[in-house]
Amino acid sequence: MNSYRYCRRARRVGFAGRPGVSSSGVRNGSPCAGRADGFGRRVASISAQRGFSLIEIILVVVLIGGIVAFAATRILGGGDRARVNLARAQVQTLVEKVDSYRMDTGRLPNALGDLVTQPGDAAGWLGPYARASELNDPWGTPFEFRVPGEGKPFDVVSYGADRSPGGDSVNADIRSE
Repeated sequence: MNSYRYCRRARRVGFAGRPGVSSSGVRNGSPCAGRADGFGRRVASISAQRGFSLIEIILVVVLIGGIVAFAATRILGGGDRARVNLARAQVQTLVEKVDSYRMDTGRLPNALGDLVTQPGDAAGWLGPYARASELNDPWGTPFEFRVPGEGKPFDVVSYGADRSPGGDSVNADIRSE
């Protein structure tokens, strides 16, 4: 019987008035002696469990590892999506810069490099329209400039993460709209 139950039972039974029993109704030397509220000292043989078992430690390590793995895939996988979105924005920006070149010179550039340095045959060139670093996609591959485009006067294309035509997801081609 644990010490808490013993103290409650001692009060209920009422050992008061007997030899070796205090006025509170608890036997002297009992686990609850000296306290009137019934909550006495713990018995030395009843001790709290200290530390963690090996199973508990392994379980916590596995749970933490799972959370870290999940978070890492979400964080690292977001880099590819960010590059795709950046490539889309860069393609649209280059389309606007080519349009500015066309309005100033009256013709389309022969290559995207004409946006950076003035070609010898471009009358009315007011550039530079772009920096050389803007002519590469987020994967470091130069954008492709096609004249004529598919149903348009020109196309600006990034081949995506695989740097080759076709593909899906992050490897898909990103074209001007």
